[in-house]
Amino acid sequence: MSKSPYPPGVQLNPPEDCRRMRRVIADDPDWCLAIVPFLSNLCLQSIVRNFEEKPLFEELIPSQKDFVQDRLSPSLPLRVTANLISDGIYWKRCCKQRWDLCDVSRYGHSWKRMFFERHLENIIELFIPDVTDPKTVVAMVPLCKNYVKRLHISQLLPPIKEPQKEDDEYGSDLASDNEYDGPSVDHFDFSILLDKLTSLEELHVVYQVKQCGMNFEWKMFEMTDRDCESFAKALKSCKTLKVLRLHESQIEDKKCRLLVKHLLDHPSLRELDFSHNLIGDRGARAVGKLLTRSKLEILNMCDNDIRDHGAKAIAHALSKNSTLLSLNLRLNQLRDEGGQAIGKALLNNSTLLDLHLGGNQVMEPTAFALSKTLVQNNTLKSINLSCNSLGVDGSKALEEAMSHNTSVTECDIRLTEADEQSVSFINQVVWTNQSLELKKKAQESKTK
Repeated sequence: MSKSPYPPGVQLNPPEDCRRMRRVIADDPDWCLAIVPFLSNLCLQSIVRNFEEKPLFEELIPSQKDFVQDRLSPSLPLRVTANLISDGIYWKRCCKQRWDLCDVSRYGHSWKRMFFERHLENIIELFIPDVTDPKTVVAMVPLCKNYVKRLHISQLLPPIKEPQKEDDEYGSDLASDNEYDGPSVDHFDFSILLDKLTSLEELHVVYQVKQCGMNFEWKMFEMTDRDCESFAKALKSCKTLKVLRLHESQIEDKKCRLLVKHLLDHPSLRELDFSHNLIGDRGARAVGKLLTRSKLEILNMCDNDIRDHGAKAIAHALSKNSTLLSLNLRLNQLRDEGGQAIGKALLNNSTLLDLHLGGNQVMEPTAFALSKTLVQNNTLKSINLSCNSLGVDGSKALEEAMSHNTSVTECDIRLTEADEQSVSFINQVVWTNQSLELKKKAQESKTK
């Protein structure tokens, strides 16, 4: 007979006594009711496993969508996920899996936008003419057109060179003089894509090949005539484009004029960057015409071959323009004829805020012309004349003009052979104007 676990004298009624004496030992000592999954979670896990065949997502509530996004495979086909999975943790996981550096702030804090912009950039940068099927690019359009706002193309690959075969005995006789055996295009043809990207606002393109190694050739770093023609037509068809940057691509006057021709009267273009190219006076005249026919706000022609005649054309357009806010002509060859023309144009311009004429071989005459502008113009806020030869007389003229100016908050005259006292005085005026500007903004913010 077993001994009772209770002390002597304790009386229990029979049913209660049976319950307290009973012992149940589970097969799994770690088993707990709390770890049994909910039926709803089991259903969601089934949705995750079968998502490619039966992509159920829109029917779920927000908490269930988060559960699914956190468990879906980033390797699912884009045709399944692109227009179904909303921006969130799933696209963050896709980005983190594919790229080491993911600064989502550059993409409007949208992981989905980051993924599709970088994915499309990668497709274009690895496109090889006459090798890569253009359908691989076009097929992406329905999947990404609502999310791609900016493309930054840092390289464009040329066609693959076929090894030259030795001519046989009759080879030269049989060849046709009119036959062209070269590639159908020189680089990726943007005309198959740009008109279909209905949300594209910014396009940055450089015609170059990264890491070309021992295969280096100068023609790898230029836009060809055929490239220019197809690219210009593509730009005209992209009605939503606001920013175009086409730099370091050996663009000279002929190509510049063709590009500008297709940008005249563009409905949305606001910023144009043709910096670090080979554009001369004829190209600058075309750009001047663009200033009279568009609503450009920012124009960057830095590091080209623009001389006095081209500068005069831009100045003439500037005197009539009412939209341009920033003009960068740094590292050209305007000299004093061009510099004086820009200065005189600003007497009739009341919108330009930033002017950069650094490194243009301008001297005292330009400083005198700009001095007159600084006395009368109360719109200009930043002027850069660095790396010129303004001399003592030129700097003193600027000093006198700045004593009457209350709008300029940046004035760079470094490396201009300027008088030190003039530089000190100009800097003091700039600091005073900066303080006035800050006080003005503080008052405006209080009144709002």
